[in-house]
Amino acid sequence: MALNVLFAAHDGLWADYKDHLPVAFANAGLDVDLSRDHAPADVDYIVFAPHPALTDFTPFTRTKGVLSLWAGVETIVTNETLTQPLARMVNPGLTQGMVEWVTGHVLRHHLGMDRHIHTQDGTWDQTVPPLAPERKVCVLGLGALGAACAEAIAALGFDVSGWSRSQKSIAGVTCFAGDAGMTDALKDAEIVVLLLPNTADTENALNAETLALLAKGAFIVNPGRGPLIDDDALLAALDSGQVAHATLDVFRVEPLPADHPYWAHPRVTVTPHIAAETRPETAAAVIAANIKRCEAGEPMHNLVDRGAGY
Repeated sequence: MALNVLFAAHDGLWADYKDHLPVAFANAGLDVDLSRDHAPADVDYIVFAPHPALTDFTPFTRTKGVLSLWAGVETIVTNETLTQPLARMVNPGLTQGMVEWVTGHVLRHHLGMDRHIHTQDGTWDQTVPPLAPERKVCVLGLGALGAACAEAIAALGFDVSGWSRSQKSIAGVTCFAGDAGMTDALKDAEIVVLLLPNTADTENALNAETLALLAKGAFIVNPGRGPLIDDDALLAALDSGQVAHATLDVFRVEPLPADHPYWAHPRVTVTPHIAAETRPETAAAVIAANIKRCEAGEPMHNLVDRGAGY
């Protein structure tokens, strides 16, 4: 009997996935009836992205798992009607995109590229950047995306530290954990990359106190979540020179309002939440593989810890 898989996401995502998912299911040897209209009581699995049409999971009594199309699950993890196993999205396309974006902006700030891009005024400025081993980079958040970015930056020779809630071990990266560990990781950091999950514990992780730990003239790179930063504290640090520049891809309100101070600030780069995108082809393969695992009686990969929030 075919498995009934409900695609519960907005119209634009259906257009992206309606062809890729059947191919992935077939490649995984799964007999699947993929639809946007299955009756809740008949659904075996839900492929999900947050949208108003599905907020109550109570009727899905047969459902064995909910597979998120997003890496972040903060908008669904607190839903009390969701009692089924929830898997967040981790896939090679998403990871590769994040590594490329983060590495590009770390190198941009390390090499001082903006000086030459924006100052073509005839000044012969031979300011030479330090070599990578002389530059301290801190990655806050060492999950799948953070660990991949930390490894890539370390492979270029940077002095990389990282912080996570629980202790991690990553080749070439000095790993810290716990409250005291965050202080140690941030102390004198010259470039900080934010890839923490969005939880009550991580909100305003960068605030006036933690920004003061950084080296004078540090750079902030945030492709993680907007609430990780106290916006007022960051603006004050930019104006004082404690932070030289902030490259921000995510915000508390998106799209970022046109009158937000970040748009006009000379030391802020705004990118419109494009650091990493879930690629339908690779994401479809991950979803199919997770359903196959569940059908074989194995736990799905990347299951969300409801208590931790990610």
